[in-house]
Amino acid sequence: MAYTKDQAIETHKDYSETINNWEYYIRSYNGGFDYMVGQYLNRYNLELDNEFNQRLANTPCDNHCKNIIQIYSSFLFRVRPSRDFAEMQDEPSLESFLKDADLEGNNLNSVIKRAQNYASIYGHCFMILDKPNITTNTQAEELEQDIRPYLSIVTPENVLDWNFERQLNGKYELNYLKIREEVDKNGGTYMRLWYLDRIDTIYMEERSEPRLIDTVPNMIGKIPAVILYNAKSHKRGIGQSDLTDIADLQKSIYNEYSEMEQLIRLTNHPSLVKTPSVNASAGAGAVIEMPDEMEPNLKPYLLQPSGQNLTAIMDSINNKVESINRIAHTGAIRTTKTQVSSGIALQTEFELLNARLSEKADNLQIAEEQLFKLYAIFQNTKFNGEINYPDSFNIRDYASDLVYFQQAKSLDIGSPTYSKEVDKEIARAVVDDDEKLNDIFDEIDQAKEVGQFTQDEPAQEDQEVEQEEI
Repeated sequence: MAYTKDQAIETHKDYSETINNWEYYIRSYNGGFDYMVGQYLNRYNLELDNEFNQRLANTPCDNHCKNIIQIYSSFLFRVRPSRDFAEMQDEPSLESFLKDADLEGNNLNSVIKRAQNYASIYGHCFMILDKPNITTNTQAEELEQDIRPYLSIVTPENVLDWNFERQLNGKYELNYLKIREEVDKNGGTYMRLWYLDRIDTIYMEERSEPRLIDTVPNMIGKIPAVILYNAKSHKRGIGQSDLTDIADLQKSIYNEYSEMEQLIRLTNHPSLVKTPSVNASAGAGAVIEMPDEMEPNLKPYLLQPSGQNLTAIMDSINNKVESINRIAHTGAIRTTKTQVSSGIALQTEFELLNARLSEKADNLQIAEEQLFKLYAIFQNTKFNGEINYPDSFNIRDYASDLVYFQQAKSLDIGSPTYSKEVDKEIARAVVDDDEKLNDIFDEIDQAKEVGQFTQDEPAQEDQEVEQEEI
């Protein structure tokens, strides 16, 4: 099938509306040179290009976007997910896939973690499962040549077009997908178009018609792509990014850092106002020579702005950082304030963060189960297992807990059971090893109370002595 140039460059309506936001989010996450190239500084009136470029080069980026996403990722994958493959457990190629999911040496957990980072940045990302179209005689030959499905992550700016079709049962299924795979050194673009019955690969140079270079049948009759959502939006196939509001606040802080840099520079290096006939140079110890006939009103003078606004700019930056922490529910983790927040405030913050992380974990669980169903189709088997991510990411302030338990233990309740339960809670706050915790709990339960072993024996000895005397 031949493709026209219009067909090759056609993109989805939602892609055209969102591509600028995706570029903004990934530059905000990357920071550094990528952020400088984005030119997110507000340009002054009558500012020349070289002055603007110099200001871009001198302004640092305080990257809150990357820090927030790294915090989310560290909590999400602190405990590895459990995977029960049920009937697919005996699939010979499964172990190889779990150890090297992308054929680049990265195990499945690493690939999923990277996909989650992209989903947090863009709002969603595509995970595509593919298998080399190589014919083998036996399954042993297939295993020997390591011919099996592998996983690829495709970020949204490379997914140019897609289409969902509603099935008779009401389910929406992806029946068309166009991906930009590579741009070569000559500016030519390789695209792969997925259909339910075939997979086409086309190559298009900038000023020429697209050329179909490969067509292979779709072995499974469906498009093996899974959308990992960060959070679903009102548009099908489009997710909500964690950086929607945080990136704007980061850009505002970036501009205020530029204002601070300009203010410090102008305060330390004031401008000299003089006539062309005055011989003067800038810098410490400079000598200014004025003509004898110069009028007093034309005497050179320095223009030096006040640095009082510096404190106001710094306060504004601190307020924006607090806003970022509040939006991301990471105030208790990222805060640098010396004042101590109340226990209720910390608990509420943790609960809000826990709810957001639980939503992400549910989306990861759904995406992985869809992936393994596709894997089973490729390998002519069945996946009826279960993927489980942690449901709770409860974060505890162990220092505060220990103070609380210490106060609780100092209370004279008079109940041995109460004392043992407090001891167990202290052990939970200090020891992480589950096996050692079980041993500690057994020791606490088996420990005799003070004075218990001395009550009965002396009384019995006294009775024996009294009988002998009688």
